[in-house]
Amino acid sequence: MNPAIAAPQPLLPSHRVLWAGRILSALLVAFFAFDAIMKVIAIAPVIEASTKLGYTVTAIRPLGLVLLLTTVLFAVPRTAVLGALLLTAYLGGATATMVIAGQPFYFPVVFGVLVWTSLSMRRPALRTL
Repeated sequence: MNPAIAAPQPLLPSHRVLWAGRILSALLVAFFAFDAIMKVIAIAPVIEASTKLGYTVTAIRPLGLVLLLTTVLFAVPRTAVLGALLLTAYLGGATATMVIAGQPFYFPVVFGVLVWTSLSMRRPALRTL
């Protein structure tokens, strides 16, 4: 067989990049899970902050459940890409909320970049896209 026509080898991340991606993903999952749980149990500071941004009290718990579900999907390797897509959509809504409220909107944008950075460190095939 001609070596020039051999099938391309799959991209494998180095151990350092792989572990950095796993650690970054774990930190993101911890942050998102904490935020989601605080919304689900609806503690007073979360209710106050959310209502200042224009959300009704009845919308806070469902938003927390959506964030929790998308975080779980991101944490599971098999559904991580779907979770990243849904987290990106959630963070897009957060960005829009911050813009409408006249607040700095860099925080959700940075977290969206971190989601995809961590995922691409764990799955190098995503970098070829």
